[in-house]
Amino acid sequence: MFGHYLMFNGDCAEALKAYAAAWGAEISECRTYGDIPNPGFPVPDEQRNRVLHARLTWQGGELLCADAGRTVQGGSNMYVSITLPDESAVRHAWGLLAEDATVYMELAPTFFATAHGSLQDRFGVNWMFTVPSETV
Repeated sequence: MFGHYLMFNGDCAEALKAYAAAWGAEISECRTYGDIPNPGFPVPDEQRNRVLHARLTWQGGELLCADAGRTVQGGSNMYVSITLPDESAVRHAWGLLAEDATVYMELAPTFFATAHGSLQDRFGVNWMFTVPSETV
């Protein structure tokens, strides 16, 4: 199985909620740094609510994510690619994730898809959306 693990700079919980709303997905696991049961690993109070590990699941797939222990630069080297036959689901997700996003390619028909587009969301994650045409 291929998967994606996204790292955030303290806004992972907010991103999880946005992605769950966009896809109708379930946040099936979410552990914070405050959940670490090891007293030998002290966590500063200001970091206790940061996400240590989370799992977003939908349609048999999963997306894993966390708040990084260091600063990460979003969007520089990967896309999360979503291909679904349900154009209304793709347009719904696009509409939510396009808010305050950098749109690279508007969601529109192409020679290979009923709809295709890409953007970098407000959290710095690159997304590629595709609704395949019936001839592909």
